[in-house]
Amino acid sequence: MKVTPTTIPNVLIIEPKVFGDERGFFFESFNQTAFNEATGLDVNFVQDNHSRSAQGVLRGLHYQVPPHAQGKLVRVVRGSVFDVAVDIRQGSPTFGQWVGMELSEENHKQLWIPPGFAHGFLVLSTSADFLYKTTDYYAPQHERCIAWNDPTIKVHWPEDFVPLLSAKDQLGMPFREADL
Repeated sequence: MKVTPTTIPNVLIIEPKVFGDERGFFFESFNQTAFNEATGLDVNFVQDNHSRSAQGVLRGLHYQVPPHAQGKLVRVVRGSVFDVAVDIRQGSPTFGQWVGMELSEENHKQLWIPPGFAHGFLVLSTSADFLYKTTDYYAPQHERCIAWNDPTIKVHWPEDFVPLLSAKDQLGMPFREADL
């Protein structure tokens, strides 16, 4: 497994070693010991989630506040998305900054998003199956959402589009007013 820090050092790109030939491919999508050794982290995942979304669906920017902040290890097993992590840790040198990258079934990349980050993605393909492991359980009373198009954060989504948003995401808060 190859681990590469992004421009926000705590957000990591994880690239598994893929073994492939004309028959297909195999890779170990997660191994706790290998993950901990490669990242230097001691992370305990407690929940796996799977979502399927149509092209143009934008989910996020979601996060949970303490004591139920979640770290996420995300990947795409079908299709492609533009995935975004926003640093919402007050006092962090990268507070309010974001990183984004394409995750796809072709590149097999995963993104480690630690607790203290908002997360979202835009589906680029006809549809996408998105899998993620979390370090804390879903706690709806602690869930928050920042507007995907917040003018302070200024995420540069990869294309001009009118996003398909859930009712919850349509109510995303401005970053300056968000409960962090």
